[in-house]
Amino acid sequence: MELRDVEHVHLAHALIAEKRLALALGTLFVLRLVAGAVLPLSSDEAYYWLWSKHLAAGYYDHPPAIAWLIAAGSAVFGQTAFGVRIAGILLSFAATWFVWQSAAILLKDAKAALRAALLFNLTLMVTVEMLAATPDTPQVFTASVFVWTLAKLVQTGNGRWWIAVGIAGGLGLLSKYSTLFLGLGALLWLIGSPPARRWLASPWPYLGAALAGLVFLPNILWNAQHGWATFGFQFGRIAGNHITLKYLGELIGSQLVLATPFVLVLGLMGFAAARRREPERALIAALLWPSIAYFLVHALHDRVQGNWPCYLFPALVIAAVDAARRTDWTGWRVPVVRWSAKLAVPVAAVLVIAGYAQALLGVVPMGRKDPLARLLAVGMPEVVRDLGDLKAANHAELILTTDYASTAWFAFYSPFPVVSLGEDYRWPNSPPLGAAAFAKPALYIAEQRRDLHGEVAAQFTDVKAIAQIDRQRHGIPIAHYVVYRVSGLRAASGRMP
Repeated sequence: MELRDVEHVHLAHALIAEKRLALALGTLFVLRLVAGAVLPLSSDEAYYWLWSKHLAAGYYDHPPAIAWLIAAGSAVFGQTAFGVRIAGILLSFAATWFVWQSAAILLKDAKAALRAALLFNLTLMVTVEMLAATPDTPQVFTASVFVWTLAKLVQTGNGRWWIAVGIAGGLGLLSKYSTLFLGLGALLWLIGSPPARRWLASPWPYLGAALAGLVFLPNILWNAQHGWATFGFQFGRIAGNHITLKYLGELIGSQLVLATPFVLVLGLMGFAAARRREPERALIAALLWPSIAYFLVHALHDRVQGNWPCYLFPALVIAAVDAARRTDWTGWRVPVVRWSAKLAVPVAAVLVIAGYAQALLGVVPMGRKDPLARLLAVGMPEVVRDLGDLKAANHAELILTTDYASTAWFAFYSPFPVVSLGEDYRWPNSPPLGAAAFAKPALYIAEQRRDLHGEVAAQFTDVKAIAQIDRQRHGIPIAHYVVYRVSGLRAASGRMP
């Protein structure tokens, strides 16, 4: 066979591989759209939907980006799960493009770049966080843009890209405050990588940092007007307790699942092998360093929630693909990388398919032990139907709740007016209710394990248990709700979020 024929065969194989990767990405996108329309909301998603009814520059738990995204989607598709999620799902498509382009620049390999885009979408972290309407969704998107703008800076050497870096960083801060760690990573790259150090003598990175602060300013002003509520809530988690290894094991275990095992192994190996004098690899490693260090330290005294590192995944998958294609591994690293590269996609695909199957169909009947059924509002329409019958029979006007999860779900899924008692701090953008709103009887409903009827009794003279309602899947209880008839207000209380 002539050399030209060999080249044609290699080109044909490359095109087939690219088509397969593109087909796999398209399938994942379609699955995400279907799941976004079919799956009921989690309580957190419904909670952020309540935020979108009172748009502001800040909220108690997080900055405002997710509320504005939900408002945009709901304006087009109404009060539906798809309306709540569609803006974030579209951002997941855009984030994939930015990861793809970033990898193409940093790895200088078109096929490897497409593989990075596929791995990005095959991780359970991205599958979940870019489907669910939570603050993680815009944060992952802005993180992918942040990586891309820095990649363009490395590629072009044009200082104006620092302006784009600043905008991406500011928007990331309006999503979640942990975006600060990406900024620290960029600073670490500037200081630690000799080829990047020249930027410190130019005005561009300082202009980018100032622009990030300007984009973030509305949330700072909102916090200043609300007693620094979000800052206090989020940064209060940094305080340490006694040293323990319990949470370190949880952190490692959660990331092995959410990144999928072999993607995580490859990503960490690529991160660890980066050299300061390799601008592209040094950039990816620097973006990961501050967050990895912080999460490891935090895990020594408190729990790191599995979703917290989500914004690292655009950089992590690029590091993973880089590790798989490097040829300078030695010793025990050679078989580890070889087998991880072979197993990363099939193992991740199996985990993603299993996750979708359980979430959509409940193929394994697990009842209360099913984390997906408990997380999502599975069986909530039936609970609302029974609650409506009780409301009519007891001539009740309002539905009372005492935890934000119940407040959010019943506000979204029921046509009844819902009032939150005892959590006014969560609804700083909605007005309190006066005594006249409680003139008629009300129904207090709570999941059994969160029943606070004793506290409700401190505000009403008559609190009487009248029913128990089970939230079920395939006839198996997921959660038990208790219902009380409430009347005789002692003092005006509560907000209607």
